[in-house]
Amino acid sequence: MKLYVLRTCPYCQHVLHYIQENGINIDIVEVPRDHGARTDLQQVSGQTYVPTLVDGDTLIADDDDRIIAYLKDAARPD
Repeated sequence: MKLYVLRTCPYCQHVLHYIQENGINIDIVEVPRDHGARTDLQQVSGQTYVPTLVDGDTLIADDDDRIIAYLKDAARPD
């Protein structure tokens, strides 16, 4: 599971705070400020907006609330 963020983005900060508060193990990938330079994110997700969560076939782009909801569901025991 990877989360693409820009540290100065308030929506990214919202997700990062949730991850830290809940001790979630996730790869954090910091993207450049310039959208044109976000080539890795573009290749993985087809877009350049953050925060973007990639987990296998699941892709949630530019929606901090949906990312947090997904992380909550992913952390639930079966």
